[in-house]
Amino acid sequence: MPKKLIIDGVEIEVADGTTLLQACEMAGSEIPRFCYHERLSIAGNCRMCLVEVVGAPKPVASCAQTVNELRPNPDGSPNVVFTKSPTVKKARQGVMEFLLINHPLDCPICDQGGECDLQDQAVAFGVGGSRYHENKRAVEDKYIGPLIKTTMTRCIHCTRCVRYMTEVAGVEELGLAGRGEDAEITTYLEKGILSEMSANAVDLCPVGALTHRPWAHNARPWEMRKTETIDAMDAVGCNIRVDTRGREVMRILPRNNDSVNEEWISDKARHVVDGLKTQRLDQPYVRKDGRLVPATWDEALAVVADRLKNTARERIGALAGDLCGAEEMFALKDLLGGLGVVNMDCRAPHEALDPALSRASYIFNPTIEGIDEADAILLIGTNPRIEAPVLNARIRHRWRQGGLEVGVIGQAADLGYPYVHVGDGPDSIAQLIGKGAATAARPMIIVGQGAFAREDAAAVLASIAKAAQSLGVVKDGWNGLAILHTAAARVAGLDLGFVPGAGGKATAAIAAGGVDVIYNLGADEFDIAPGPFVIYQGTHGDRGAHRADVILPGAAYTEKSATYCNTEGRAQVSARAAFPPGEAKEDWTVLRALSARLGRPLAYDTLGDLRTQMYRAVPHLARVDAIQPGDGAQALSALAARGGSVTAAAFQAVIADFYLTNPVARASAVMAELSALRHAAGRNRVAAAAE
Repeated sequence: MPKKLIIDGVEIEVADGTTLLQACEMAGSEIPRFCYHERLSIAGNCRMCLVEVVGAPKPVASCAQTVNELRPNPDGSPNVVFTKSPTVKKARQGVMEFLLINHPLDCPICDQGGECDLQDQAVAFGVGGSRYHENKRAVEDKYIGPLIKTTMTRCIHCTRCVRYMTEVAGVEELGLAGRGEDAEITTYLEKGILSEMSANAVDLCPVGALTHRPWAHNARPWEMRKTETIDAMDAVGCNIRVDTRGREVMRILPRNNDSVNEEWISDKARHVVDGLKTQRLDQPYVRKDGRLVPATWDEALAVVADRLKNTARERIGALAGDLCGAEEMFALKDLLGGLGVVNMDCRAPHEALDPALSRASYIFNPTIEGIDEADAILLIGTNPRIEAPVLNARIRHRWRQGGLEVGVIGQAADLGYPYVHVGDGPDSIAQLIGKGAATAARPMIIVGQGAFAREDAAAVLASIAKAAQSLGVVKDGWNGLAILHTAAARVAGLDLGFVPGAGGKATAAIAAGGVDVIYNLGADEFDIAPGPFVIYQGTHGDRGAHRADVILPGAAYTEKSATYCNTEGRAQVSARAAFPPGEAKEDWTVLRALSARLGRPLAYDTLGDLRTQMYRAVPHLARVDAIQPGDGAQALSALAARGGSVTAAAFQAVIADFYLTNPVARASAVMAELSALRHAAGRNRVAAAAE
């Protein structure tokens, strides 16, 4: 039942179970803290959040005390709480004085300077001096991986990093060893942490004990311009902040969005920064005598226009890659559609998703936030830990709350939570058909690319749809069919209809050489057979550029304003944080210039004009941070009706290496180091198992 409190003279009513700290903040009183964090379990060990409760014998740790645990007043009046009284002030000053006994106070050389909770709270709640003059203790720095730089003498033992690794990342490798003055945060086996989300622990550190090794001592926070934008390393669409100094991207940090990524991002999303600077395409190239040679924009566009003009429309194809924004895909479809080209695709080879079957057939219908409501999850052909680490952390969070059963059909892997391995391939799906409705109230089937990107994918999806119908995955107020994509561009491409027209060729046929000219818009994840003339528009000297006959340099995801739809169909707009290098241009502007060369100028000269037309064609792209749902029952019926026969082949992982999934990541030295460490650890585990 609700409980009334009087906090600093303000009377409020809060729900039972609310902590005193939360109640104080609801009343408008600021409570300092070091160990408490909203998304972690309560430790109650820093004592910085002390408040005075009238009638209590001593100050109370507000983070660990719930309002219903307060002793009621004899006269039935509300409990009175003070957060600014002399008693509270003296208690907090004493706590701060204790915390600084052993802290080295090396703020001028600490990377946390300017963003340090200890600095801020020492100024706001501490005293100007200390009564302690003994020698400070020193603690040996620990190696916990190539991403985290440690200076453990600064540690105040808040244990945020320990709780994060255990509870969120699912890697129980950090702990507190020793007692009293000898207590230290360390890895249990003195080795690096192998987690796809380890660097979030640095954000949680309230002092400078943990800092980011890849950008150590590179810049101060106040030197950088901060841009709020969207991550494109996977299809989750994590909200991020890109910090730049001049033209250079210095670092990427997470931005809070409870509906998508909460406040976490993967290590790849955070530390791929150096990949934005290396192996970049910064001027056009044209292949002459078997070699790519630098060219001007006029020369390169003239060659492209000549090829497109002199090739039959049925012999032209277009591919859109994993990092494309909706604007350039819309412009390319508009341009080639005007030429009568129907051979175009934004999907990976053999992907069987079809926008004609309703939007619900290719999005994560229950939404990422809906995972919190699920009570049974079946993973088919996916390993979310490497395909979408932040989404996998959400599944783990739901599992920790209890009452969740997880099943897997596909390759067995360490997901960070227990599950039942139902089977390896489509045969296990067929066994679910006809079994009757699931006992779960909110069942969810998460289908990964390992299931819908194989030669029998249409039949596999039909089998999954029939199983979903049988299990009652779609019911009133709940659509539990969830398609998990791995590419940031995929859902927007399907929304725009960037798929083959009537009689058109799909990705596999185009890449196999089924056309004479291929316009490759940043597709670097598969090989293109010898033969066709390839126009590559992209950012890095990766697979697509090596196969190209003409290279048109484009802008990376941090260098343009673009619309992305994440795997749940949520439209989000990125912001330009930096400018493309050299002569590289934003992608839609390249296509607009090419259209003029072809004598068919596109009907927009500005980004605003382009978006007006794109929104007219696909209205839900204009509804930023909103999800346009599809008809779940219609989608299941349409998928089930496709039928077909499946093979017995087991579902295979579509991502061989989490750290090297796209051109930006493959250009990153940090990602290369992490990849090498992961492979070395895998070899060591195999060797240990053999012994």
